[in-house]
Amino acid sequence: MTPLALALSLFLAEQPAAETAAPAAPAAAAAEAPLPAGAPNGDYPLVAWCYGVLAGYLELHDEVMPEVTRIESTWRRPGSKLSDDLKVYAEQQRRAQADLKRFQTAMTAAEKASLKPINALGADAVRRGRASWNRGPETTTARVAQEWMSWSLPKRCLSTAASLEKRALLMGASFQLNAEPDTAPPEAAKPAP
Repeated sequence: MTPLALALSLFLAEQPAAETAAPAAPAAAAAEAPLPAGAPNGDYPLVAWCYGVLAGYLELHDEVMPEVTRIESTWRRPGSKLSDDLKVYAEQQRRAQADLKRFQTAMTAAEKASLKPINALGADAVRRGRASWNRGPETTTARVAQEWMSWSLPKRCLSTAASLEKRALLMGASFQLNAEPDTAPPEAAKPAP
């Protein structure tokens, strides 16, 4: 028996019988995070929704930071400094700004590659994402701050944005190959008679 076949047989022998009998699911589908609650289906609308929900998160920063500071200073972990804990929020803001740019780049690439206008669909998804942060008058600032502090961008947002941009760039390049040139090439100079 060859070493490769031996290693494969040992690997399969360690697997439970149910796993070896059932067909394997595609790796991409198994690794993909679930669709966030309230998010639309489809890669472009999802990325637009992610843009909206992240923009809403960033817009709340100045409103909630006084309450976040109060919460962090009231419930201190032993041996921790308030300034160190508040640095986490500054880093989250920096990362969120970079992610927002990634989403914008992916959406722009998809809009350019699309054969029909899709920006109205994107605008609606952005609006719905931002609306995730809407709250009623009965919601206290402390409650909003607590939700803001514990919120994180859904995992599916970044991976979907990357794949959307990649596909859009490939699709856009294929459209450019078939496009007619805008101007005619200059005619070659004719020899003098």
